[in-house]
Amino acid sequence: MQGRVLIIAGSDPSGGAGIQADIKTVTALGGYAATAITALTVQNTMGVTGVHPTPPDIIAAQIDAVLSDIGADAIKIGMIGDVETVELIAARLAKLEDATPIVLDPVLVASSGDALAGEGVAAAIIEKLAPLCAIITPNIIEAEALTGIKVRDEDTMAAAGAALVAHGAGAALVKGGHGRGDIIKDVLVTVAGERVFSNPRIDTTSTHGTGCTLASAIATGLAQGMALPGAVKRAISYVHKAILMAPGYGEGHGPLNHTHTLESR
Repeated sequence: MQGRVLIIAGSDPSGGAGIQADIKTVTALGGYAATAITALTVQNTMGVTGVHPTPPDIIAAQIDAVLSDIGADAIKIGMIGDVETVELIAARLAKLEDATPIVLDPVLVASSGDALAGEGVAAAIIEKLAPLCAIITPNIIEAEALTGIKVRDEDTMAAAGAALVAHGAGAALVKGGHGRGDIIKDVLVTVAGERVFSNPRIDTTSTHGTGCTLASAIATGLAQGMALPGAVKRAISYVHKAILMAPGYGEGHGPLNHTHTLESR
């Protein structure tokens, strides 16, 4: 077991996304997962019917409990339901004395299309959290909400990524899964340039928690000492195979197979 990852995100009772998907991902890739739960959601593969935010002082206490004892080699941030929580998390992480890499998955909308974040969260993420992050991983919809850029192709994906880097993020991975075409392109933008990762689109409805899973996989790679491009490449490959081997559970957007790395041993 190598690489301690603190996950700050919401809980999904169906197990496909959120903290549950994050823990499975980190474990499957050989890391150690600790958590601070930002919200209890009521959801399944069909949609989200409730979001119940954790009181901010409890979120702060969870973060402090982990960092003061277990520690973290990387931090992954997922669903944040309101501006107050964004500001609290940003203030707490800004106090970190070491250069712990932070991976931010700006969860604004669930796979089902249901909103998970309140008004003003996107702007608060840009202002408060992006400058603290080693990488931010929006999908096309989230990239548009965060930057105001209409994302239609590889060039506009790169432009949105560059805008996020200009706001202070160390890098941005704009994910193309919500786009069209037989090939999915994910565009990684850093101060050094761009890199495109291309994979064939899988014809499936098993896409619940793909964003959570990818961000946690990247965080695990960084926690294990991998360079960012390598961590991103491994994470994309891991998610692709997890979709291919999905169990087919649920009537809507089904969960992935996070344990495929263990089953193949």
